[in-house]
Amino acid sequence: MQITHKTISVRTNRRCQMIDITSQVAEVVSESGIQNGTAMVFCPHTTAAITINENADPDVQHDLLLTLEELLPKNRPGYRHCEGNSDAHVKTSLVGTSELVMIQDGRLTLGTWQSVFFCEFDGPRSRTVYIQITGQ
Repeated sequence: MQITHKTISVRTNRRCQMIDITSQVAEVVSESGIQNGTAMVFCPHTTAAITINENADPDVQHDLLLTLEELLPKNRPGYRHCEGNSDAHVKTSLVGTSELVMIQDGRLTLGTWQSVFFCEFDGPRSRTVYIQITGQ
């Protein structure tokens, strides 16, 4: 069993945004030499997340962010957190901070339309993503 760790940087330019990081994750898989196993993609931030969803139509990303904003508006009455980003914390908890992707024959096993996304909810910022590849 082999384990490889890598850190990648993500720069966001809007408050809420989804950035496709599939190619960076695939590069880490390729560099690891692991043929069969898993890739854990983890975001160590409390106002950003990781998800897998469609990347064929950019309207899907728009619709996801629109829905999250409608459900959890930035200036929702009753928020107490003094930094003004309570909505971002809640969005992160709902979306989640990690994804696990299978690796087969040295490649990520994603569906035809799927990509791995970094989700920014309190940008713009410079962010970090940890990737751990485990397998043989």
